[in-house]
Amino acid sequence: MRTIDLEALLIFRTVVSEGGVNRAAEKLHRVPSNVTTRIRQLEEYLGVRLFRRDGRSLSLTGEGKTLLNYATRLLRLADEAVDELRTGRPQGVFRLGSLESTAGSRLAPILSRYHDAHPGVVVELVTGTTGALLNRVRNFEIEAAFVSEPFTAPELQALPVFREELVLITPRNAAPVRTAKDLGRLTMIAFAHGCSYRRRLDDWLGSEDVVAERVLEFGSYQGMITCVAAGTGFAVVPQSVLGALHATDKVRQHKLPERIAANCTHLVWRGEASLALEGLIEMLAVAPAEAGAHTELA
Repeated sequence: MRTIDLEALLIFRTVVSEGGVNRAAEKLHRVPSNVTTRIRQLEEYLGVRLFRRDGRSLSLTGEGKTLLNYATRLLRLADEAVDELRTGRPQGVFRLGSLESTAGSRLAPILSRYHDAHPGVVVELVTGTTGALLNRVRNFEIEAAFVSEPFTAPELQALPVFREELVLITPRNAAPVRTAKDLGRLTMIAFAHGCSYRRRLDDWLGSEDVVAERVLEFGSYQGMITCVAAGTGFAVVPQSVLGALHATDKVRQHKLPERIAANCTHLVWRGEASLALEGLIEMLAVAPAEAGAHTELA
């Protein structure tokens, strides 16, 4: 092997996705020995082991995981090149990441319009914290993601899309909260570390030397809001989420300092945008106000 070709990458990716050489060979209509030879040639060319072999089972090495990320991207780009030259329209799978808050309060009308405009694209949506989504974009596991300030990612392209207002919520019978010290010993309810909104909350509490004695971590805003409404503690959420979940009357809202409350959601991606991503970028830039209540191009 003098260079890496797309066929070798396809064989490699199929072995990974099928979980072994025999199943990959069956799917690719090859004999197993041919698949094994191509994998060995690829390893020899790269000078690394791509799989750990334990009897009949295979698992990816660290180098194998790195190659898988690039193989997925290169094969996708090859498919897009063929589609673009043949049709001039985006086709295939578009893997998009999003904060849960954005997915719940912003994306439904946007993705509906996107599907109407690009019926040949299948959008696979994954959610996570800003930190997790940035890592997945860097590793080409997803093509783009909606993430929130604050974040640092100089290697990524970023487009400001939505303005959000964060509010502090407490149980309805709680006293007014004018400073972080008013929270006393209430429990903080938040996403896991990596959430940009949690960073803002931590910064606000730290600026007034307040440390939450207990933190409950949730994986959804619905769970967080329900927990706050039950009297468990306090949380910071986008005001748009309260409206989307019809929860404005279930909790008490408190204004946060402007430097904490004002927030912007960005769409980020790495490298050249695909046709599918370009379609989304154009849609957000041309008519963001149609995305729903409170939507505003930053």
